[in-house]
Amino acid sequence: MSGHSKWAQIKRKKGVADVKKGQMFTRLGREIMLAAREGGGDPNANFTLRLAMDKARAQNMPKENVERAIKRGTGELSEGGQLEDVTYEGYGAGGAALLVQVLTDNRNRTASEVRHLFTRGGGNLAAANAVAWMFEKKGVLTIENAKNPDDLALELIDAGAEDYKADKTLLELYCAPENLKALRDALEKRKIAFASAEVAWIAKNPAQVSDEQAVATLKLMESLEEHDDVQKVYTNLEITDAVMAKFEAAK
Repeated sequence: MSGHSKWAQIKRKKGVADVKKGQMFTRLGREIMLAAREGGGDPNANFTLRLAMDKARAQNMPKENVERAIKRGTGELSEGGQLEDVTYEGYGAGGAALLVQVLTDNRNRTASEVRHLFTRGGGNLAAANAVAWMFEKKGVLTIENAKNPDDLALELIDAGAEDYKADKTLLELYCAPENLKALRDALEKRKIAFASAEVAWIAKNPAQVSDEQAVATLKLMESLEEHDDVQKVYTNLEITDAVMAKFEAAK
């Protein structure tokens, strides 16, 4: 599977209990607010908002929190500062590329703190567009416990899937971002459950480093995702099963 898939697996294994619930709700609320600000507060007309709300429901975020975040995004509530959507780029140990998406009300503070985390984690922050060209934006839909994942992927080509990766019963479908809604609707029509649906930055080619460097990069990614302003971290790191095991054993 891709580094995106492996990192998602690691985070799912950690479970909700290993994440500060207040921090998670803050992150989800910001994502909802940004989606509402950019596309309006109606999830039926704003698919990005619908995706963000689905994530919030999956984590049992209270309904009133969701509604407040939408109102902040549409301007009905003015509480809180104005958030900026910023992407930082950098390298982990061994040169694996990292894209760090943040929502912040203080760009200078966040940039300084993200730089510190990179340095402490054995990586370094890079200039804009240093690594972004190594990634492409894709719609990504993940199905767990899929029966005959290869056959299912081929069936969904007509629904907009452009490519896929399968690992035992885990299936990851890729499509153009604008086709994600159609692909998701096709799964719902077939009554096929899926673990997640999102627009993400997917690496064009995997970066191979030593196991020790890979583990160090995963630790850096984990520390970045623990920062309150960080929404997502993407990498082109090739994460093998051996690396996953070493990372989990290092806890």
